[in-house]
Amino acid sequence: MEKMNIAFVAGNTKKDLMIDFCIAYSGILSKHNLVATGTTGTVISEATGLNVQRFLSGPQGGDQQIGARIAYNEIDLIFIFWDANVADEKEEESVVNIIRLCDSNNVPVATNIATAEVLVHGLERGDLDWRNIVNPK
Repeated sequence: MEKMNIAFVAGNTKKDLMIDFCIAYSGILSKHNLVATGTTGTVISEATGLNVQRFLSGPQGGDQQIGARIAYNEIDLIFIFWDANVADEKEEESVVNIIRLCDSNNVPVATNIATAEVLVHGLERGDLDWRNIVNPK
């Protein structure tokens, strides 16, 4: 199994859930290259000790930085936790744009904990190794 490039984005109301997820699966995640929007990356790194490359915070353009990497096929998997019930228009637009890019570029994306757990277990089993064909390192 080669290292995958994994991105994390979490809305303010979902940061604790993202931290819990990353703590639970830190053994799997530690084997890969991790990137995140600014605040999300900081809280993940502080809570888990994982090495996370941090971009700008979401509102300052971090979402767009991750989106650009998806468009250039530099992201293999993304976890984007957001609260659809409280998201403002800008956050919703940003999430929809990231999901659209993932769909256009065949990048697996989890927008909730249930899908995230399925994908992280698949990552551990090697089910996502096909990404190495699409995105040779």
